Amino acid sequence: MQQQRRNFLKTSAYGVAGLAGLSAFPQFSRVALSSSVFPVGDASLMVLTDGNLVLPGDFIIPDELPADLKAEDLSEFASKNGLPTDSYEPPCNITLWQNEDHLVLFDVGAGPNFMETTGKLLLSLEEAGIDPTEVTDVVFTHAHPDHLWGLIDDFDELAFPEANYHMAAAEWDFWRASDTMDKMPESRQFFVVGAQNRLALLEDRIQLFQTGAEVVAGVEAVDTSGHTPGHTSFALHSGNDSVMVLGDALTHAVLSFQKYDWPAGSDQDKEQGRATRTKLLDRLAHEQTAVVGFHLPHPGFGRAERSNGAYRFSAG
Repeated sequence: MQQQRRNFLKTSAYGVAGLAGLSAFPQFSRVALSSSVFPVGDASLMVLTDGNLVLPGDFIIPDELPADLKAEDLSEFASKNGLPTDSYEPPCNITLWQNEDHLVLFDVGAGPNFMETTGKLLLSLEEAGIDPTEVTDVVFTHAHPDHLWGLIDDFDELAFPEANYHMAAAEWDFWRASDTMDKMPESRQFFVVGAQNRLALLEDRIQLFQTGAEVVAGVEAVDTSGHTPGHTSFALHSGNDSVMVLGDALTHAVLSFQKYDWPAGSDQDKEQGRATRTKLLDRLAHEQTAVVGFHLPHPGFGRAERSNGAYRFSAG
């Protein structure tokens, strides 16, 4: 395992621009096919793919719009920015963080029972030469299906059997509560069934944390609630460098940045979601912290920049 970790760190020194140089390391020669590696201080960050969602094109248009927004203005905005009208297929980018002592996976993907286009994480790990048993920690941003259901494999066994598992206490308490089903719209009640079935497997091994906690060495929990009650992003620190794993705090490269004050249809608490995006984007743009977004264009790595009174996502 230590040799695998040394290989990961050595490879990461090539960063974004040097992925072609991975051929110098035969054991990682396939990484560029499905993964991207980024150096962060003395640590490394790898972005793996779990595939992509397939959603109706109107999914990204909020169902509640500002009162002063006219339909023709919305249509013009959608056309100008290439927002899909038929099918919306956002990627599912999963972050693997490697430092001296830990191999940390942020979310576990959708697994085999959500969508045919998802559930590719274990294959991505195999292509990267990483055994799931080497993952020391699994840290959850939240418990939606595309982030949680990959907890188990085809045989209903834990896909990462040696890992420690971490989740925000508020998120855990919400999905485990007996009345959560009653709080969810009918279209999302299967989210609750799936979450409760899977989280029950972690009851004796889950480690709960509060906002601001150091979840794992160098991993700081940041409150980004709104998408779900306990949704959490994570600031990863190594040396003088930092990167933030966003989860679903910012989900779309146009809407989440240019129209961050619009309510998002996927947020459980739309007002809290808007407040979270406002605060988060201000912080990210001010600090120029790199980010990885779960549904931002693969590999989801970039920065938030101020632009024309709002923000823009700058990839890479």
